[in-house]
Amino acid sequence: PKHQVPNFPLMNEDFAKFIEPYTEKLNKEMNQKISYTLDDLTKEGDNSNLGNLLADYTFEGADEWAKKNGIPAGVDGAVINVGGIRSTIGAGDILTKHVYEVMPFENEVVIVKMKGSDLQGLFDYYLKTQKNNPVAHLYIETDNNRVIKGLIKGKEVVPNQDYYIATSDYLALGGDNMAFFGKGELISTGLRLRDLFLEKFISNPEIVAPKDIRLNFKNKKNKTNE
Repeated sequence: PKHQVPNFPLMNEDFAKFIEPYTEKLNKEMNQKISYTLDDLTKEGDNSNLGNLLADYTFEGADEWAKKNGIPAGVDGAVINVGGIRSTIGAGDILTKHVYEVMPFENEVVIVKMKGSDLQGLFDYYLKTQKNNPVAHLYIETDNNRVIKGLIKGKEVVPNQDYYIATSDYLALGGDNMAFFGKGELISTGLRLRDLFLEKFISNPEIVAPKDIRLNFKNKKNKTNE
């Protein structure tokens, strides 16, 4: 005999009643206060405070993972993409749902091992695009179609040294035209960016937004505003 499918005529209100406890639990979790910010956290400008904060969190999470997984000196810098930050966070309480709105994707942290000489590709990318893709522990200054300064952890790049850059799987695989990562070796961490951001907001009850200059595009023709 054919497999009989039991006939449960679940009406809409029955269904609503059935999922009610789950919806309530989810709403409660999503509306949980996890941190607080005095400033609006936005994506505006070449050194957006939300972008730089999330680049810092990406760096810290990758650095911690690296030190536990055979990279004793940790990572040297981080690069994320401003287009992947899907929302902003207003001043006041930060709730779990805000982090889901900011990072709705399932992207993971990838560490790219690169030769110092190949980091020129990263600096050239910023020279060419003048795009406000946030960085951490990197300083890039451009003027007159030249990279005036490209520093990692405050130092000049040593061409034959290995560097470890934390980024997302999306960028590591060449997303947003970041082809330069193709010269490196990709190390998968299995860390989800959103989980990492949630963890960081929870462990920092009051967020102090970074105000330092990391991307310094001098005499820039057009203002960046993603």
